[in-house]
Amino acid sequence: MPAETTQGTADEGHAAGFRRVSRLVLLDPRDRILLLYGHEPDDPADDWWFTPGGGLEGDETREEAALRELAEETGITDVELGPVLWRRRCSFPFAGRRWDQDEWYFLARTGQTATTAPGLTELERRSVVGARWWTCRELTEAHETVYPTRLAELLRTLLDEGPPARPVVLDTEIV
Repeated sequence: MPAETTQGTADEGHAAGFRRVSRLVLLDPRDRILLLYGHEPDDPADDWWFTPGGGLEGDETREEAALRELAEETGITDVELGPVLWRRRCSFPFAGRRWDQDEWYFLARTGQTATTAPGLTELERRSVVGARWWTCRELTEAHETVYPTRLAELLRTLLDEGPPARPVVLDTEIV
């Protein structure tokens, strides 16, 4: 599937001050989704699961950022990048500051399921402690905190109906 273009006017409508972030809904051949496990750097009890991805650097595109972040956080480089599925704004405290983000979630597929974390930043090394492939059922039944909060429902819809014709704008999440 070709990735939807994310440069130019598609990105201009977002408020200044939001960190531009690309995330991946990475599925393996069994339709399991890869989530990373992390916690507040100084409080391992404050933990959650989340999709791989991160902020854009320099003049890279959202697609380039998504693939770079995936390689850094998981070591996975054999990826078929698909369209933007969802867009979300969120605001949350982390590592002593507030993060205001404009996140775009790309569909991606891979057959490469082994993970490593070769390119984590210092902050990520203190806060990202694992990765796991989840079935949709496991995600639906999970009692852990997962972001975005409706991920199990969104994944079920994606698996049942395929990618949306246009990116779905998710509710803003403020923690």
